[in-house]
Amino acid sequence: MSTEVTLPALGESVTEGTISRWLKAVGDTIEADEPLLEVSTDKVDTEIPSPVAGTLLEIKFDEDDTAQVGDVLAIIGDADESSAADETPGEEEPAQEEAPAEETAPEPEAEEPADEPVEAAPPADEPEMPSGGGGSASGTEVTLPALGESVTEGTISRWLKAVGDTVEADEALLEVSTDKVDTEIPSPVAGTLLEIKFDEDDTAQVGDVLAIVGDAAAEPKEEPKPEPKEEPKPEPKEEPKPEPKEEPKPEPKEESKKEEPKQEHSPAVEAAVARRATEASGDGTYVTPLVRKLAKEHDVDLNSIKGTGVGGRIRKQDVLDAAEAAKQAPTAEAPKKDAPAAAPKAKEAPASADQVRGKTEKLSRLRKVIASRMVESLQTSAQLTATVEVDLTAISQIRKQVKDDFKKREGVSLSYLPFIVMAAGEALKQFPIVNATIDTEAGTMTYADGEHIGIAVDTERGLLVPVIKNAGDLNLTGLAKKIGDLAARTRDSKVGPDELSGGSFTITNYGSAGTLFDTPIVNQPEVAILGTGALVKRPVVVEDRFGNESIAVRHMMYLSLSYDHRLIDGAVAARFLSAIKERLEDGDFGGEFGI
Repeated sequence: MSTEVTLPALGESVTEGTISRWLKAVGDTIEADEPLLEVSTDKVDTEIPSPVAGTLLEIKFDEDDTAQVGDVLAIIGDADESSAADETPGEEEPAQEEAPAEETAPEPEAEEPADEPVEAAPPADEPEMPSGGGGSASGTEVTLPALGESVTEGTISRWLKAVGDTVEADEALLEVSTDKVDTEIPSPVAGTLLEIKFDEDDTAQVGDVLAIVGDAAAEPKEEPKPEPKEEPKPEPKEEPKPEPKEEPKPEPKEESKKEEPKQEHSPAVEAAVARRATEASGDGTYVTPLVRKLAKEHDVDLNSIKGTGVGGRIRKQDVLDAAEAAKQAPTAEAPKKDAPAAAPKAKEAPASADQVRGKTEKLSRLRKVIASRMVESLQTSAQLTATVEVDLTAISQIRKQVKDDFKKREGVSLSYLPFIVMAAGEALKQFPIVNATIDTEAGTMTYADGEHIGIAVDTERGLLVPVIKNAGDLNLTGLAKKIGDLAARTRDSKVGPDELSGGSFTITNYGSAGTLFDTPIVNQPEVAILGTGALVKRPVVVEDRFGNESIAVRHMMYLSLSYDHRLIDGAVAARFLSAIKERLEDGDFGGEFGI
């Protein structure tokens, strides 16, 4: 049976995607969860995995075509069965209890059990129809419960029971993973697992029916007997399908009622069950395909990881933490692993400048989006830039004292950016108008519900802005960790679409490349963006608490605020910048580090 591969929802505001590259060609064999193609959107580039194992039968979109969310991208099935599918309608006739009716073939599913029409195998292999009816009549629905105030969905990590298994009331039925917690979903009643609605690694919304638990005896599985051997001769030549025959035969002999429903499973579940023995860590703990793939990409040994999930299961975050720890380890291999990262590749570009002279290349989708939005921003809002010079000597002294211990303790570097983000978050609370949006057509302005600060990250593909949600509620340690995590995952194309949207204010660090100051363009629909220049040492006039002036070498940085004059006046912008300047120059951050 063929399966359609559709373009999934890739973010709250993402409605379409461009096919960047097909990783498989028509006729290629593909495993469940194996990457099938790459899709590019205006927020993120990602791989679309195959939902089932099989053969790629058809490709619906060419490379560089744009597809809408929900569009069918490809068809996956069994190459052998697809060619034989055209001949199967005739074989479905024996499924009728009335042998003479040769023209009616109401049950196309009989195509699967083409064992022996003589033995009326099709109805025996079709518990799907009765089981669905039985589940709705006498079964109990197992739904995804609310797992937290802001949790709206969960990913099925692992089914602990298979269709046909007996389950007790309150016995764990499956494991579900969310962005906040991993948990087990218990069965609300005792009975038999009649039907599974979601495959492993599928995402379900709160309230969705995950499975049906009921009485297996209620399923009409004894109907194969009324099927007489009346049609062995009319269809003798239509039986050239002995291959599927070998799998159903051994199962009905031992536990027909219990094993047959397992064949109803979608190919994704069957593949997951078949691979479960191999997809485990060294201690036998099950590992999802997504986690295994992530571990392979980051060169992480699953046997060395202690899982923090339910029952010691290794979660995605465990792999990411292990990968980050490996990068921080002072080994000789670290530079080699980091060599292919985005930054080094960017540095190598000038060396091949002679290869691109006179060459015309197609713009990437991301570059097109950036170009369009930058022009749109300047055409939409009245932008101008205010700049102040900030003395960061106090913060430099704090960093010098604590940065080594901080990195050992927290696993991330303590840069100047967390200090600036913290000061900006505090200033946004004082000046909420800088953290607002404007709608001139409606004649309204809307204040943000939190300090959602975007951090511009320079990647190989272009500038991306992941967002730190509620940054104003985080301390320095939390901000440093969040910045390091988001920046690393953005450069590795591992950041999610939702993490690239929802910002209310943006900070861009153009000083990392040595620029003293710039006039950044506001990231619509925001009304302001803060730019941080290069930190330099130079002599400046300083005044002590007694009013005495002297010249000293200080650590200086320019901060530039581009703002939308439609909503923010120059005086407000100046006060906002002055608040950030005063907070940074006071250097009152030592308390968090115990100094």
